[in-house]
Amino acid sequence: MSGIATYTHRMVELLADTNTRILDTRKTAPMFRMCEKWAVYIGGGQNHRFGLFDMIMLKDNHNDYAGGITNAVEATVKYLKENNKNLRIEVETRNLKEVEEALATGAVDVIMLDNMSLYEMSAAVKLINGRVKVEASGGITEDMVHDIAKTGVDYISSGAIIYSAPNIDLSLKAF
Repeated sequence: MSGIATYTHRMVELLADTNTRILDTRKTAPMFRMCEKWAVYIGGGQNHRFGLFDMIMLKDNHNDYAGGITNAVEATVKYLKENNKNLRIEVETRNLKEVEEALATGAVDVIMLDNMSLYEMSAAVKLINGRVKVEASGGITEDMVHDIAKTGVDYISSGAIIYSAPNIDLSLKAF
C-alpha cells in the first residue's frame, strides 16, 4: 500500500501545474481493492469506480456488440429508466468520430479517450468543449502524463499506479 500511495503521489505531483486529476481503475488484486484504492486516495489520486455497480462504463466491446455507441447509450438509458437507477454513463472512444457520436447522444457524462495520440486528445478536448468530463486512458506512463494533461483532459486513469507500484520494504525494528 505504501508503494501505491508513493507512486500515485509521484504521478499527482507531475500534474501539479494542471487541473487534471489522476484516477485509479478497477484493476486491483483480488480481495485488496478497498486497501489499494485507499492507498491511491492517500497518495492524492482520485478513486474512480469501485465496482460495476456505481457507474455505467460502455467499453469498446459493448459499443461494438450493440451496433455502435448510439445504440449502446440508448439501451443503457432505457435500462436505467426502467430500473429506476441514477448512474452516470461513461463511454470509451477510440477516435474523433466516436467522440462525436458519444456527444450526439446527449446522455453521456464522461468520454474516455482510449489510446489516442496527443493530437487526437487535443482535438477531442476542443470538440467536447466542456460539455462532459474527459478521461484519457490506455498505456499511460509517468513519462507521458504531463503531456497528456496539457491536452486539457479532466482525468487520466492509470491502472499502473496500482499494479506497477513498487513494493517498499518497511520494518519497525529498532536499530
